[in-house]
Amino acid sequence: MRDNRALYLHKEIRSFMESFWVSTGVVALAEMGDKTQLLAFLLAARFKKLWPIVFGILVATLANHALAGAVGAWVSTQISAGVLRWILAASFVAMAIWMLVPDKLEDDGDAQPPRWGVFATTVLMFFLAEMGDKTQVATVALGAQYHSVLTVAAGTTLGMMLANAPAVFLGEELVKRVSLKATRIAAALLFLGLGLWQLAEIAG
Repeated sequence: MRDNRALYLHKEIRSFMESFWVSTGVVALAEMGDKTQLLAFLLAARFKKLWPIVFGILVATLANHALAGAVGAWVSTQISAGVLRWILAASFVAMAIWMLVPDKLEDDGDAQPPRWGVFATTVLMFFLAEMGDKTQVATVALGAQYHSVLTVAAGTTLGMMLANAPAVFLGEELVKRVSLKATRIAAALLFLGLGLWQLAEIAG
């Protein structure tokens, strides 16, 4: 009995670690050069209040990705395992292609202080910008794959913060030191690997 419990606990921990770190890595790479990272650059340059921006990004991402992970987990309960694997494989391959397309963000040049404060403005802008974005779509797919809203949302939120907090504090220096093209390619390869993994599960 103890051996069975230990084996079950080991599997649960391994599943948690896999879903958390895959979610973190996928989103951290996908976010590099994404429009929400460009938004982080823009807000930091415009308002100069860095910590309210960082906390605003955190709150917006937690809310958005918890919703996205929940949608993914719900979808996984409505579709058979075989059909879900085909959908996930196609989704991950499509994401790999999407990753290669650089994002752009228009700046209207308005440097006036935000009416609702920097924090509230950041929360609203990031939440809306993330709707239908690459990283939100990735979170839905990851939620469907791992069936864990909490783990996936925590991992994808960490990935967003790993990409966006340095963007707020380092700004242009980060762009000079990190190749956005290389990170897009790395993210595309990671999504392609996830898609091939699903296809291998189907074939197996």
